[in-house]
Amino acid sequence: MTAHDTKIMDLNRFDPSAPSDRLGERLKRMLARRFATFGGNSILFYKRPVEMVSAKGAWMFDAEGKKYLDLYNNVPCVGHGNERVAEALFRQALTLNTNTRYLYDNIHTYAERLLATCPAPLSNVVFTCSGSESNDLALQIVRAATGGSGFIVTENAYHGNTSAVHELSPSSCKGRRPPPHVRLVPPPESHRSGDGDPAGTLASNMERAIEDFKKNNIKFAGALLDSIFASDGILGGPAGLLKPALDVIHRHGGLLIIDEVQPGFGRAGKGHWNFARHGIVPDLVTMGKPMGNGFPIGGVATRPDLLEKFNRETAYFNTFGGSTLAAAAGLAVLDELEAERMIENADRQGEYLMGRLRELARTHTRIGDVRGAGLFIGVEFSKPGTREPDRESVTRLVNDLKEQGVLIGASGPFANVMRVRPPLCLSRDDADYFIGKLKTALEGMAPG
Repeated sequence: MTAHDTKIMDLNRFDPSAPSDRLGERLKRMLARRFATFGGNSILFYKRPVEMVSAKGAWMFDAEGKKYLDLYNNVPCVGHGNERVAEALFRQALTLNTNTRYLYDNIHTYAERLLATCPAPLSNVVFTCSGSESNDLALQIVRAATGGSGFIVTENAYHGNTSAVHELSPSSCKGRRPPPHVRLVPPPESHRSGDGDPAGTLASNMERAIEDFKKNNIKFAGALLDSIFASDGILGGPAGLLKPALDVIHRHGGLLIIDEVQPGFGRAGKGHWNFARHGIVPDLVTMGKPMGNGFPIGGVATRPDLLEKFNRETAYFNTFGGSTLAAAAGLAVLDELEAERMIENADRQGEYLMGRLRELARTHTRIGDVRGAGLFIGVEFSKPGTREPDRESVTRLVNDLKEQGVLIGASGPFANVMRVRPPLCLSRDDADYFIGKLKTALEGMAPG
């Protein structure tokens, strides 16, 4: 098996060409409608797709009345069907839904409260509708500030699906080499490689990529990094992991964009932003839909000097970025995180879950590594007695767990990392439910 032979959108994807004996007539009809209207590229999960009808907290419910513990969907970060968010959206929709070319208080209040969670240099924010738009805008700001075009990303990164960002998302580019202005570096992986200094290795690889830009007469602009390397296999790494890389980027005149779409808003614990674990202040921070608990909102926090250079060249405007509805959703999420102490809960339940998973690893040798931060956990599976990626076990477990009432996903260039990413309202009972189901699924497999 080689890395990158399965792209991110192919992980756990329903195969419509597979035998359909277990689907039932209702699902077959729904699938026919889906592919007739959406086309053949429409992505569904699991060998047997699920028809969902409702959700609350960390649980989802299908049309047959079966409940599922959701350990996969990071977008509803404060929980499915959150009443504070729903009520805020309802009240605002009845009052005013318009764009930022008018003055209204709630977007200013939201901007002030959001920026208060960021380190002081990041004192301006531009709102968008998604993480993809945020990363696209951040690239534009960096190009304007540096005059460069060369960007560095990790080998299996995913940052979104606009045209510009797609080029910096190798995990979703099937069979295509990166364009000339993009360089790929290995992520700071240490389990399979045995690398004792992932921070130093990442910095050295950055240095080599920048030198290669110079050899090819491409001006270096910067790097775009997911602070937990989610698509590369969830690589939280030791504290300080990103500091040497940032030093290299700045020494060569580049800027660092940190993508917090997945690990941000308390998911990684210890605060709102995962980059803070590494003792760095990025030049730009991008955010996405978890900030609105599923309402389409995104943003870029940055320094005023960088935004000023961009504004000289571009009259940027986003109709629904920063609308009154978006601000209402964003404020409600911040309120819920604080009122329910959800970031503390992410730390507490994440530590508990990782402990229980490591206990399982002692008796199930397929589990090669358990890592992550807060409620963003990666469980890497390897062939017994080796560090060879075991994609087959993860594929089976994802589908077996779904049948047992747990929704979970896969990650990494070999699709051998189980991605544990629940809403931040996850309870201890929920965690125990998952561990019990995972234990049952593991015991149903051949010894290993």
